[in-house]
Amino acid sequence: MQGGTERLTFPGGNGAVLAGRLERPFGALRAVALFAHCFTCTKNSHAATRIASHLAGLGIATLRFDFTGLGGSDGDFAMTGFSANVADIVAAADFLRDRLAAPAILIGHSLGGAAVIAAAHDIPEAKAVVTIGAPFDAAHVLSALGDLSQIEREGRGMINIAGRHFPVTKAFLDDARQQKQADFLAHLDKALLILHAPRDEYVDIDNARQIFAAARHPKSFITLDDANHLLTDPADAAYAAALIAAWVSHYLPPPTRDTGVPQGTVVVETAGGAFTQTVTAGPHRFLADEPVDKGGDDRGPSPTDSILTALGCCTAMTMQFYARRETLPLEAVRVTMTLSQESARETPDTKPILKTTLRRRIVIKGDLDEAQHQDLIRVAEKCPIHKLLTGRIVIETEEER
Repeated sequence: MQGGTERLTFPGGNGAVLAGRLERPFGALRAVALFAHCFTCTKNSHAATRIASHLAGLGIATLRFDFTGLGGSDGDFAMTGFSANVADIVAAADFLRDRLAAPAILIGHSLGGAAVIAAAHDIPEAKAVVTIGAPFDAAHVLSALGDLSQIEREGRGMINIAGRHFPVTKAFLDDARQQKQADFLAHLDKALLILHAPRDEYVDIDNARQIFAAARHPKSFITLDDANHLLTDPADAAYAAALIAAWVSHYLPPPTRDTGVPQGTVVVETAGGAFTQTVTAGPHRFLADEPVDKGGDDRGPSPTDSILTALGCCTAMTMQFYARRETLPLEAVRVTMTLSQESARETPDTKPILKTTLRRRIVIKGDLDEAQHQDLIRVAEKCPIHKLLTGRIVIETEEER
């Protein structure tokens, strides 16, 4: 299956055409997840994009979509409500069931968290539900909308959220108040993970306590520490993604080692964020990134780290192979790699060139004499990656369409 982000549309619960993005993993599919965004947010929120890309890197395809009347989706927001959001989630699950596979994981942020709890009983294939900063009661959202008396009187009005105006009807208010969230939780037959920040500025953490108390086991609660409600800090969104991925693995089949990439081939694919990449190397999959001080999210080793890792690992493995073959009493090897670069001239008349120095510090443990130590250091200089980096390298690039 081809990985990457796929833009798509599908019919929502009330017939509007909804816009979504499906983050597909490269290679074998482990499971499918569905992400419901926060109230008046879109599929492109920080939480939605980062969590979806992180899960895709672990073999979990994730659909994030805009609710009716928001983002790229059609429809009139004023004519929607909590029940409409629930219907959109069920419609998205139906779409996934026909297109790829039914979602095994339902993830909801803020009011989207309350919505996935309500929708879960209509998605029997779902094994796990995750809420992020979710209110216990759908009507909680009304407390953040200010004075609603005009809407109550006239049946329609405008609300202001974060400087943006949205039309709302009295039917919207009544729908939120009529929801029986405690009943949904009491009959939730899925594993539940509750993520909430103690300093959430919109949904007090006591909501998490109420959700936890109302739900049956298996259930888990993990604090998001100093994160804000929208997870605007990339590190907080990445932390939430890592927690979800680790927790949900218990409820999914074990990952397959068949990634569709042959041994000896490495595929690097964009995985969201500023620089994050999914790396598939034979049967293995992991993330690569740049550190935060270089504009990345630090979700994996950098390209430079990968070069140092390759030489360090190859050095240690070569020494271990030699020690086994020669029956040397080698107990352990530790290789510390660093890299430095400086501008240098071969002669006073030549143009400056960038000189790169890889420094390798080796610690050898074992009951070895001096000659055996020297043999192992000599062997380290002959590891395949050492030869590759010090030999003549030709890089050929071609575009595949």
